[in-house]
Amino acid sequence: MTVKVEVTEKTAGAVTGKLLLDLGFEGGRALGEALKKVNELGLSGADLEAWVAANKPAPRIGLQQNPGYVLNLEAGNDAEQDNLDKVRATMDVLMCTPTLRSGAVMPDACPAGPEGTIPVGGVVAAENAIHPGMHSADICCSVMVTEFKDADPKAVLDAVHKATHFGPGGRANGGRYSMSMDLYDAFRGNMFLNDKKILRAAIEQMGTQGDGNHFAFVGTSKVNGTTCLVTHHGSRGPGAGLYKLGMRVAEGFRKQLSKGVLKQNAWIPYDAPEGVAYWEALQLIRKWTKANHNCLHQAAVEFADASVKERFWNEHNFVFKDGDIFWHAKGATPVNVDFLPDTNGVQIVPLNMAEPVLLIRADVNDRNLGFAPHGAGRNMSRTAHKRSMAGKTDAEIFAEETKAIDARFFSGNIDISELPSAYKSAAEVRRQMDRFGLAEVVDEIMPYGSIMAGDWERDAPWKVKARAKHAARTREQAL
Repeated sequence: MTVKVEVTEKTAGAVTGKLLLDLGFEGGRALGEALKKVNELGLSGADLEAWVAANKPAPRIGLQQNPGYVLNLEAGNDAEQDNLDKVRATMDVLMCTPTLRSGAVMPDACPAGPEGTIPVGGVVAAENAIHPGMHSADICCSVMVTEFKDADPKAVLDAVHKATHFGPGGRANGGRYSMSMDLYDAFRGNMFLNDKKILRAAIEQMGTQGDGNHFAFVGTSKVNGTTCLVTHHGSRGPGAGLYKLGMRVAEGFRKQLSKGVLKQNAWIPYDAPEGVAYWEALQLIRKWTKANHNCLHQAAVEFADASVKERFWNEHNFVFKDGDIFWHAKGATPVNVDFLPDTNGVQIVPLNMAEPVLLIRADVNDRNLGFAPHGAGRNMSRTAHKRSMAGKTDAEIFAEETKAIDARFFSGNIDISELPSAYKSAAEVRRQMDRFGLAEVVDEIMPYGSIMAGDWERDAPWKVKARAKHAARTREQAL
């Protein structure tokens, strides 16, 4: 309801913030700037009313009624039910974000932050808006497959072990893969990516895979009998840097344009210059990430002295544009061919190190909205999983769960939170993918072995230093 304020000689003179609020301004930075301006101009009476009518910002957008979403997730036990309840609760809050028009939840879904945060395995469609928090810091997390003409699985696993790098940071000078200078110049030409830290990371981290659930996997095609190399990682430091800057810009728009919207759901309007620049930055990060996968694959080909039959790639943590609708996939594999310029229509879905990597194909339908699962997902956090395994040593758990495969941790330290039992049942994810008609499995890469970062923090410099201090203190107390 608009409040009519009669501006008389009694209200003339120094205009107050209360008066501007009564005339239609909302609180915030715009109010302070307007107050300064009208007092500089000495406005009052009808002139003040006219200025306010012409200059007051549009009303901020509030939360909307949940437009609904498709839930492709079922529970078969207590842990799965707890996970499902949390996923549903966070989606119910998330979908009240005023830019969102539709959404879907995949069978691998699990919470990824405070309630209202898009879950892993979540997909949402936003109108004219890019939400950095809905693709997260691991922008363009993706998977690449190289199928070899004739290569031994062990030789390929040894080759990629030699070629890759897991853990924090980048490669030392002299041991780096080259970044395209055209791509580097394109980074420099973008308002978001022309950042010293991002540019440095783009050079130093080419040919690295990070940590967490990222991996290099070698197996054999069930259909063709050929050896395949699969890598999984995202955009590393360059993507994390873009995410941080994008969230900062989105937060400014959140305060200016909306009220009641959670910080993690802030957005950048695509029709703003910042929105266009951010979209262009996402495409450049996509190119960098694909090049990062490709350099590792090509190095492994050369180290293994092998020949390539086919190579393809797809992201599962990204934003996809369809007119003025921006599809945000937080850990969901696109199957809409309009979003897939890098494949022949076949997409890649890894499960865990002891299970096949699935090659899938699908048409867009009312349940998948153009997406499928991106992996197996989790029913509990890493910490909760570690607690559930109490009573066994890491070595015992590792031996039990990897006895049929050549599993390696790059750091030399076992990370039980990345072993198969840490993930949802692969069979159940596949069953639900079929039950809801999300995608069809067209081939499986049967596991031979894999490499992951492992618990690199165990030997991190600060922990080594702390252990040394503790040992020295213990020796002193013993004297």
